[in-house]
Amino acid sequence: MPVNLAAADPATLMPVAGVELGWAEAGMRKAARKDLLLIRIAAGAAVGAVFTENRFCAAPVQVCRAHLASGRGVRALVINTGCANAGTGEPGLAAARASCRAVAALLGCDPQQVLPFSTGVIMEPLPVERLIAALPQAVGRLAPDHWAQAASAIMTTDTLPKACSLRAAVGEHAVTITGVAKGAGMIRPNMATMLGYVATDAAVAPALMPQLTRRLADASFNRITIDGDTSTNDAFVLIASGAVPMAPIASFDDARMPALLAALTAVAQTLAQAIVRDGEGATKFIAITVEGAANEAEARAVAYRIAHSPLVKTAFFASDPNLGRILAAVGNAGIADLDQTRVQLHLNEVWVARDGGRHPDYREADGQRVMKGAEIAVRVQLGRGSAQTTVWTCDLSHEYVSINADYRS
Repeated sequence: MPVNLAAADPATLMPVAGVELGWAEAGMRKAARKDLLLIRIAAGAAVGAVFTENRFCAAPVQVCRAHLASGRGVRALVINTGCANAGTGEPGLAAARASCRAVAALLGCDPQQVLPFSTGVIMEPLPVERLIAALPQAVGRLAPDHWAQAASAIMTTDTLPKACSLRAAVGEHAVTITGVAKGAGMIRPNMATMLGYVATDAAVAPALMPQLTRRLADASFNRITIDGDTSTNDAFVLIASGAVPMAPIASFDDARMPALLAALTAVAQTLAQAIVRDGEGATKFIAITVEGAANEAEARAVAYRIAHSPLVKTAFFASDPNLGRILAAVGNAGIADLDQTRVQLHLNEVWVARDGGRHPDYREADGQRVMKGAEIAVRVQLGRGSAQTTVWTCDLSHEYVSINADYRS
């Protein structure tokens, strides 16, 4: 069961002017389930995207990068589940391009203005003929208020759809931000096996979108991990439709940017944390904060070493305060000159380790009490500087093994 996570009420998901969503049951892998999503974007919108850093990236990732580089703008996104179209060679690329041509023909745009996305099983051919046959159904359902259906249509091993929406004041204007994401396993920074789509009706200069999208990803989807694996298909897309009658924000120095960035980050972080809360087999949601690092890269290295440790994660699953495993992970993070006598460790409000050793007032019953909770905060102080970071992860359970053992059945 997800950790303190419920599906968003569809009534709370606000339409974003300039963005329409339609879905279909294409039978990509299983019959009678939503598995195809089409997003139509108004002309003149600005779009940014970041993708997996896995060098064995999927065919749709390769096609997306090429289409974005063409500079023609983006008018549509087509997303399928059930088949990742990864490890499929030239036929996979041909299938991804064919899906773009089919969408373009239906929507009246250039194929290079269509971005394809896939998620599912790797190294299986994309049944592109089923995708193309279902596109008219998705086109017929295009509407601005279908965010809830969109969240369901991109799910794979997720147990709940993930969606979030809010309004914010940006300068003199009220803007809307709505997003959906999917992901539950094969999750690690530099994206994850996840897809995320966030749209706003604010106006942002196209030249700023790549940097803005990367900054959002680094503050959200690149701060989560389930199991340390990085997928072949990860993508995060930011759409700024510009439907609000405001001058485009063209710089991070714009006085309106802090408000917009804060609101976008809030939505992206909510979606990213929902992925962790719905992690495959997860029973605990764990926030790991590393403080007092020499720089942010060092803080990240320590945080992820803790978050990726199977020994740490299984101890949290068992509610076993075997907390020396956390200190061991800190020591394995690659800081050659770490002074262990300056390291402090807290679990929630419990001070576990002081100056590199067990705190004299620490009692194992206190550690176990914290670890039995569904939400746990780990705080490590390195005593090396002022940099800090936070990443979000979950425990590692028997159910994780079962889900991944049975995934293709």
